[in-house]
Amino acid sequence: MSDHNPPTDLEEVVNSEVKEWHFHIYFHQRNANQHQAALDLRDAVLRLRRDGAFVAVPLFRVNTDPIGPHPVGSYEIWVPSTSFSSVFSYLCMNRGSLSILVHPLTREARKDHEFRNAWIGPPFPLDLSALPVKTEEVPIQYPSLKLGYSAPESEFTLDQRRRIGANLERILKGEREAARAPMN
Repeated sequence: MSDHNPPTDLEEVVNSEVKEWHFHIYFHQRNANQHQAALDLRDAVLRLRRDGAFVAVPLFRVNTDPIGPHPVGSYEIWVPSTSFSSVFSYLCMNRGSLSILVHPLTREARKDHEFRNAWIGPPFPLDLSALPVKTEEVPIQYPSLKLGYSAPESEFTLDQRRRIGANLERILKGEREAARAPMN
């Protein structure tokens, strides 16, 4: 048996769901081709946001030097969880040679950057010393959009989620390759 027991209480899991994410696009700031590739990717994301492909908000500034925990040139893209898979997919397929740090936004910025992260492309070492261990509030960005942590209540109640889950299990009984959920 492992030392880690992931939570399985539906209410606890739903209430702790990550609602906002950061994608940090990294480029070697002294490499003109990488810098331009990063700017081109940023412009493409902005165009696609404008055209309704997804919700993604690049920060107004592009850091041409290391800043905070980020060791090279970078910029941040804020993404609500409702657009996460679309943005992740787009950046996976179109990043070129750029590396991208992906992390959730929670009250624990250091853990988010160190343990709860994912990399698209090769990882970079981070300087976590300036990040807070824990803050009182979740860092809410762009509340005027009413997305992420600023969104109205969940689209499904716990009872609706349970019915959806039970229906999925019923349907998946006919799929030989689908793993079955434990009975308890």
